Amino acid sequence: MNFQEYLHYFEHVLNNDTPVAPYDNPDYLNYTRLNWARMNRWLKTAVLTEEMTAAVKAIHEPQQWIVITEPWCGDAAHIVPFLQLIALENPLISVDYELRDSEPHRINSYLTNGGKSIPKLVIRNAQNEDMAVWGPRPAKCQEVYAALSAQKTDIETLKTALQNWYNADKGKEIQAELSALLSTVKA
Repeated sequence: MNFQEYLHYFEHVLNNDTPVAPYDNPDYLNYTRLNWARMNRWLKTAVLTEEMTAAVKAIHEPQQWIVITEPWCGDAAHIVPFLQLIALENPLISVDYELRDSEPHRINSYLTNGGKSIPKLVIRNAQNEDMAVWGPRPAKCQEVYAALSAQKTDIETLKTALQNWYNADKGKEIQAELSALLSTVKA
């Protein structure tokens, strides 16, 4: 699906009178509502760095980006808007959004430490060959996650800490990592 279709799906989840699993769980649905607000805030306020803009404009061969995500994913609410805005900087980039929990279950080929962590960005060339994979979150954010997980922190504290990290970072680490990644990708 393209980005508009993903947004439509997201809205359908939020406005469905009889939500399907996992959104039939009020906790999931409430968190998804927060994610909608967070994602839309980033779409309005995100600022791309000069380094990021230069790296994406330096792409001279077509690329297909596959973003594996879900509306319930808190990390995706902060990352997907940046991926979309970055891709819009170069018409040679086409982006497909796929749901982790639906066919074709592409996430099974891109596990993180054996888990289906998202969001995941897969960058492919015109021959449909993987050139790079990134995700599920910036390394510095992953350090926060790993430290709190090791302490067996409760889920609410963990979610709050990650939210605070993303808000303070303002997308800088996502862009720094993607700039570096794109500079190593050969068409």
